[in-house]
Amino acid sequence: MTETIRLATRGSDLALRQAQTVAEALESRRREVELVEVETTGDSVRDELIHRLGKTGAFVRSLDEKVLDGEVDAAVHSMKDMPTEFPEELVVAGVPERGSPGDVLVTPDGDTLETLPDGATVGTASLRRKAQLLAARPDLDVRPLRGNVDTRVQKLLAPTLQAEHERRLEAEEEESDTSYDRTAEEWFDDLPEFEKQALGREVDTRFDAIVLAAAGLERIGLLDRIEHERLDASFVSAPGQGALAVNARADSDVGETIRHEIDHPRTRVETTVERTILETLGGGCVAPVGIHAVIRGEYVHARVRVLSQDGTEEIGGSRDLPVERHPEAAREFADELADRGAADLIQRARRESE
Repeated sequence: MTETIRLATRGSDLALRQAQTVAEALESRRREVELVEVETTGDSVRDELIHRLGKTGAFVRSLDEKVLDGEVDAAVHSMKDMPTEFPEELVVAGVPERGSPGDVLVTPDGDTLETLPDGATVGTASLRRKAQLLAARPDLDVRPLRGNVDTRVQKLLAPTLQAEHERRLEAEEEESDTSYDRTAEEWFDDLPEFEKQALGREVDTRFDAIVLAAAGLERIGLLDRIEHERLDASFVSAPGQGALAVNARADSDVGETIRHEIDHPRTRVETTVERTILETLGGGCVAPVGIHAVIRGEYVHARVRVLSQDGTEEIGGSRDLPVERHPEAAREFADELADRGAADLIQRARRESE
């Protein structure tokens, strides 16, 4: 009888969907899989920004501890949440094919980054996104926004939906007002479920826009149902964004099974370059660092942006790295960036985050 592979996952909708894709890939190869939900530090401490939840790995450590303790066989992570340093007893056993690596600007009414009004309020929990937004639009008021992906979307949409609901109720009270062809109740009944939930949500800050990862919105089925703009290539994504990582014990047979069954070589090379550059620079999650790599023939094209927190200073560049020696070439590229001033920007960001 085939032994069941137990996969640890966070309990959010996105995390469960991501873990389910890994489970289905293994099940399609005749493996039995069980998902085990685990609450992480990042889930339980909801009033802190991501970069203040310990050094790194706020959404990772609790799951990996279950792997090390033998309670589960492997853990499924969003790779961008993973620290570059983790216990020697663990390995990244599987890296499935990557989803969309970029960011999207989500608005209630279809505004783009260019058409947002002066001083518009934009929400994000990411120092990288904040810095890149301010570099492009210094006038923006970028404020912290936490929560699961669907929660963030609901916080954005809530004021607009609530205002529309109020207008419809007032129109019903004015019997002479024929602005609407449906009652407020009929309008509510026709809303998709995520908008119904948004309508009942209390929010402290009214956002004109928020920035989220495209892959997360795609995986929970929201991207095509909301107004959004895919931010252009000047917005360099976080290392590993859009990719998943499945961690297992280095000495386990399960790790070998996972690597053989679900590993996507192209994604592994690209994300290895990104994470190697990040590790060499020492950025972690405490500095505004964007790194994206993509294989182009015999080379891995890597692009890096290291910024000050206010977006006014930047060290960056791009390089074609030979595939056959991509880890070493990535470290060399990172060392050059560090010497040019990237290390100083990161150290300053670290001090400002303490």
